[in-house]
Amino acid sequence: MDNFHNELVNDLIPAAESKYSIFAETTDLKGIAASRDHRAFGGFSMGSMNTWHTFEYCLDYFRYFAPSSGGPIGNRAYMEEIVRSSGHSPEDFFIFTASGTDDFAYSGFKRGIMDMGTDSEIFTFGDSETEGNLSFREREGYAHDGRAASEYMYNALRFFWNAE
Repeated sequence: MDNFHNELVNDLIPAAESKYSIFAETTDLKGIAASRDHRAFGGFSMGSMNTWHTFEYCLDYFRYFAPSSGGPIGNRAYMEEIVRSSGHSPEDFFIFTASGTDDFAYSGFKRGIMDMGTDSEIFTFGDSETEGNLSFREREGYAHDGRAASEYMYNALRFFWNAE
């Protein structure tokens, strides 16, 4: 996970966006950064941890993030410093988080998200980008499994790009 962000922006995104008609006009870092509003990164469990690292290292290249059922990589101060040092403002990203109440990662994940969004200078809870930049959804009875992961990602994508 520590180096995945390098492969992501230097190899994977250019490979996909040079082959398929997406939004980047060029596949160099400048072109990828210019099209960040059309790009999301999300993951479940260990993929959630990878999502937090992508937020940490690739905020220039992604606007939307969807970590679920995995702990944050640091406390509120650490997460705020990521945004401050990136040069981005709180209006430049949105994080959709989710976990199930029967998930073994639930309590730690929820505690970390609540800490991020409580009394923060950077993170504000909201149900849309116009209200804030951080959302937490919990699903009663959901566990750490594929059903939960699929539903969380489906809802995150609808949340990010819903025209309604």
